[in-house]
Amino acid sequence: MRIPRRSAAFNVTIKSDHRGSCQGTHVIQACVGYCESSAFPSKYSVLLASNFKHITTSVSQCCTITKMQKIKVRLHCGASRRESMELFTAKTCQCDMCRLSRY
Repeated sequence: MRIPRRSAAFNVTIKSDHRGSCQGTHVIQACVGYCESSAFPSKYSVLLASNFKHITTSVSQCCTITKMQKIKVRLHCGASRRESMELFTAKTCQCDMCRLSRY
């Protein structure tokens, strides 16, 4: 059974440095949800190639970002100075191949 994936809103605080000289908050989107996964006994050819150590083969997908959107966050630097910073947020999500890289 596949549970729908979706983007979820998170309120984040961005700081310009460790002291927090400039900071601001903004809502960003992240991909959440579960995708279909399965496991089954490995084929005989896989067992031979792995010296009978790879007895189970698994297939899985992860909820990943398919489109991103650039947003501008306003940072407040004391009473009079303001800066802005651009961030990326998830625009659309889908079940896709799991990757080691992060967005």
